[in-house]
Amino acid sequence: MAYRWKNRIEVDEAVVVVMNSLEKGPDISPWLVRTMNAAIKDSDPAFGTYFFEEIKKHAPGAVRFFVTEE
Repeated sequence: MAYRWKNRIEVDEAVVVVMNSLEKGPDISPWLVRTMNAAIKDSDPAFGTYFFEEIKKHAPGAVRFFVTEE
């Protein structure tokens, strides 16, 4: 089942999960990366943009996990 963000609060919660994951170590679990990438892909594009804005502010070390080359 796909994980989709329905509002900014859900995106904010996802950012907090990523921040907490980074506090435990330098890497993020593959499961979390897949889940967040699916949410970026399957949610309204505005929520994906907001996710990246917030990750850059609050967890810049995580950006590398979510940037994909197309």
